Amino acid sequence: MSLSDPIADLLSRIRNAVRAHQPKVEVPHSRLKLEIVRILKDEGYITGYKLVEDQRRPWSKLLRISLRYGPDDQPIITDLQRVSSPGCRVYVGRHRIRPVLGGMGVNILSTPQGVMTGRQARQQGVGGEVLCEVW
Repeated sequence: MSLSDPIADLLSRIRNAVRAHQPKVEVPHSRLKLEIVRILKDEGYITGYKLVEDQRRPWSKLLRISLRYGPDDQPIITDLQRVSSPGCRVYVGRHRIRPVLGGMGVNILSTPQGVMTGRQARQQGVGGEVLCEVW
């Protein structure tokens, strides 16, 4: 199966699993997806992730993501939105990185120093491609 936008696929799978109150979701592995999921873990949006072997395709790996819910079973992730897409890339300079929902959310950027949050990119003084926003 060929996907034209694997990041949008990752975000859609997480969004669908959260709305269905699933405890876990599995997505095909890539280094960029692993970095995005690492940031989601660091920011407290998910409880964890693990790299597992795909039973149907032993040569490939899956990312198993454990979703996080609040004490009253409310999902921590309200929504995820893809900003930059393969057809329309969105780049921002270090001074143009804006906070998501007044600081309540996080944007994830791909910078020359690697994948990081908008807050980290502002602190390091780098800009880059805005991959997605999470709140």
